[in-house]
Amino acid sequence: PEARIKRFIEMRGADGGPWRRLCALPAFWTGILYDSGALDAAWDLAKGWDAETREALRLAAARDALDGEANGIRIAELAGQLLEIAEAGLKARARPGAGGLVPDESHFLDPLREILERRCTQADEMLARFHGPWGGRLDPIYEEYAY
Repeated sequence: PEARIKRFIEMRGADGGPWRRLCALPAFWTGILYDSGALDAAWDLAKGWDAETREALRLAAARDALDGEANGIRIAELAGQLLEIAEAGLKARARPGAGGLVPDESHFLDPLREILERRCTQADEMLARFHGPWGGRLDPIYEEYAY
């Protein structure tokens, strides 16, 4: 369910969110998949996992987000390791942006770094607003999270 294979691999998982986070997920995958060193490092993290471990991690992440854990693997710790790998991959690619003002694409990972530092996902933010200022209403989601 997280990827579809056609003539290419379509990575799924984040179909929406605030404008400032739009480039974060593509940058994450680009950093891991387009640099052989990063891809090897990511593989080293996961190569010992069996199907049950992968499924347990997927379910733990869906249920408990960054607080999830499966088979002794903490989601937040794993996310941090993968983010470091993605950053290294983007820096190795060294694709400058903004007319050369930024040396590489790693700045696109900043929203993900912020999520990890705060230990607060978009779902956490939305739930807090739902139970707080939104007063149990869903309508505000369209105003606050649309772009």
